[in-house]
Amino acid sequence: MRILINSGFFLKQSVSTTPGDNDEEGGEGYLLAPASRLLLKEVPLSLRSYLLAAMDPVMLDPWQHMSKWFQNDDVTSFYTTHGKMFWDMASQESKLNQFFNEAMASDSRLVTSVIIKHCGSVFEAIDSIVDVGGGTGTVVEAIAKAFPNIRCINFDLPHVVDGLVGTKNLSYVGGDMFEAIPKADAVFLKWILHDWSDEECMKILKRCREAIPSKENGGKLIIIDMVLKVDEGENDLLKTQLFLDMRMMTLVTGRERSEKEWAKLFFDAGFSDYKITPVLGLRSLIEAYPS
Repeated sequence: MRILINSGFFLKQSVSTTPGDNDEEGGEGYLLAPASRLLLKEVPLSLRSYLLAAMDPVMLDPWQHMSKWFQNDDVTSFYTTHGKMFWDMASQESKLNQFFNEAMASDSRLVTSVIIKHCGSVFEAIDSIVDVGGGTGTVVEAIAKAFPNIRCINFDLPHVVDGLVGTKNLSYVGGDMFEAIPKADAVFLKWILHDWSDEECMKILKRCREAIPSKENGGKLIIIDMVLKVDEGENDLLKTQLFLDMRMMTLVTGRERSEKEWAKLFFDAGFSDYKITPVLGLRSLIEAYPS
């Protein structure tokens, strides 16, 4: 209990004794801390599914094969461990596909609630938006509900959106973001680009650029991703970001990026300006504007 209290998982609370209790000084009890309550299944913004996915053996085993990976030419330790790339395995195995989608949905509920409440202006002056890699649609469902005048498209691989039913201002489209993205005023990318290498991100960003109008005509790219604070010295936030950077390297071909690295990607892909709003702790809201 001491380590759980020290890590902020539990809170210690004094407990008053009832009349007749022999313990005159009372006792101690424990409460869940606000952050740990997010792991309760019944909490509306529960992150339980995300934690269960992160701790699944499929995701943890690649860490045990790092030394083997360092000695071969495989792209990731995930491939060394499972003989398949993460995305290929997810498309072929329903269990992995399900728990990954549930994990992303739980994260999306929390993130979207913050964005709509504190950064709702980012959706103003746009008539349409496409969420690229939107999974089962948690983000665009919230946007469609909060902004009924915006036409929302949830875009993901066919096996992910198969069978999902849209609403009046929400539709589901299957496809490949490396090939083409449905046209809209804005493209939304939540935790997508950190999954891919710079070369792969360039392809995605160019498809995004083709899908939206110029800045003068209201086009923009809205990104939820990490911006590494590499110039701020040692701190707990940076440590956590760097651990997640290692996770990207182990599981997929991606990485977390500094502002300088983000800027290079944007400018090389045909975007002329960008704006970063650090509103989500580890992650930031990034707006990029096409030429």
